[in-house]
Amino acid sequence: MAGTDHSRAAVTGGPAVILVNPQLGENIGTAARAMLNCGLDDLRLVAPRDGWPNDKAVAAASGADSVLDRARLYPNVRAAVADLAHVYASTARDRYMVNRIVTAHRAAAEMRGFLAAGESCGVLFGPERTGLVNDDIALADTVLTVPLNPAFSSLNLAQAVLIVGYEWFAADDESAPETQHTGASRPANKAELFRFFDHFEEELLNSGFIRHPDKRPSMVRNLRNLFQRAHPTEQELRTLHGVVTAFMGPRARAKEGGEG
Repeated sequence: MAGTDHSRAAVTGGPAVILVNPQLGENIGTAARAMLNCGLDDLRLVAPRDGWPNDKAVAAASGADSVLDRARLYPNVRAAVADLAHVYASTARDRYMVNRIVTAHRAAAEMRGFLAAGESCGVLFGPERTGLVNDDIALADTVLTVPLNPAFSSLNLAQAVLIVGYEWFAADDESAPETQHTGASRPANKAELFRFFDHFEEELLNSGFIRHPDKRPSMVRNLRNLFQRAHPTEQELRTLHGVVTAFMGPRARAKEGGEG
């Protein structure tokens, strides 16, 4: 449908759209077009297969150059979401992980509330062929899904972005849920949460809690999902860092004494 009117003011803002390992420049371009249709302009690209910038993306964007011009490139998902407080992972498949799951409609209302409260958020979209891997989903707070024909629920990248973007654009501000009160401390962003994960997981290894290398990936994902669902504040993470250090202190001192 034709509907471009450059005489009217553009709607911009909204959550970040993070495309993880997109394969084709054309798909990045059509996703950017879908974003601009819905007033989204924060496009983040994680290691696109065919490199960036990409002429095929520009051609497929059909005039959504403003989104492509602002696109930012990242080496991995952790870097792409580091500054965000809330992250949704879009997937159509059951990953057999303990996650909070919402529809795109519900996610849009939540994101309206988060952004109104000054809390940044974004949505992860996986590669066209495989979708997001479990380790990437474990970096998100919530799984976002679109209820479709259970026998054929696969979407191409631009379709997925358009559905989420449309729900965002159509969401009524007045219906957005209240955000959680966090007192004097703001919600932790992903970079702060990842630093805690690194600290906690390192000490679990040092303590001998994680004994079997083959079980480590699933155990780490489960623990990360637990803390993601809790939505800790920045102050709460500082407290958790202190708790982990306090528990490991006596063991660390005993080890140092034994080595002497």
